[in-house]
Amino acid sequence: MTKFAIGGIQMHLSMHNNMPEMKKRLAVMMHLYPWVEMVVFSELSHSGPNPASAQEMGGQFETECQELAHKYGIWLIPGSYFEKGTDGAIYNTSPVINPAGEIVTRYRKIFLFTPYEEHSTPGSEICVFEVPSVGKFGMSICYDIWFPELTRSMVSQGAEVIINPVLASFIDRPADLAIVQASAAMFQSYVFSINGLMAGGNGYSRV
Repeated sequence: MTKFAIGGIQMHLSMHNNMPEMKKRLAVMMHLYPWVEMVVFSELSHSGPNPASAQEMGGQFETECQELAHKYGIWLIPGSYFEKGTDGAIYNTSPVINPAGEIVTRYRKIFLFTPYEEHSTPGSEICVFEVPSVGKFGMSICYDIWFPELTRSMVSQGAEVIINPVLASFIDRPADLAIVQASAAMFQSYVFSINGLMAGGNGYSRV
C-alpha cells in the first residue's frame, strides 16, 4: 500500500434528508484539506435510522453523491442509507464511488443490530474493492465489526484498510472502540470507524 489521504466526517444527523448538511461539511473539508483523496461519512448519513426514507438503488441519494465525488475528484463513501430492494426488502447499504463519479461497488450490512434493525434484511456478500495504485479496501457497517470472521474474510482477500461507518450511542460505543482497536491489531490493518452524532450516534470516531 502507498500513501493515501482519508478524511472522516462526523456530523449531526436528523431523521430527515441530511444531504444539504453533508454537502456543506464536504465543501469545508475539501477547502481546508484539498489533499484528501477519500472521504467517509457515518452509517445512515442519508436520513438517520428512519426506514421510511428508504429509496431504490440508484436513487436521488446515490446520484447526488456521485456528483459530489466527481466534483471534488475524490473517492466517496457516503456512509449508508436504507435501500429499498427490488424484492421489497430494506437493506442498510453503502455505495463506494470513485473520483469519476462511478459506483464501483455497494455493500449491504450483514450483521444487523437487533432489535433496532428488525425492519432490515441482512446482506450476504463480502465487499472488497481496489483503489488503483493504492491497495485493497474492505467495507463493513457498524455492528459488522463485532464479528471477526467478516474482517478475516476481507483481509484474506487482500484488504489492508477496513472502512467502517457507524451509528452507535453511548451504550455500546466504548465496546465498539475496543473492538476496532483489537481488529486493527489482530488483522494488521487500518480501521476507519466513523460515527455520527444525534439520531442514535454519540461520535468518538476512531482510526
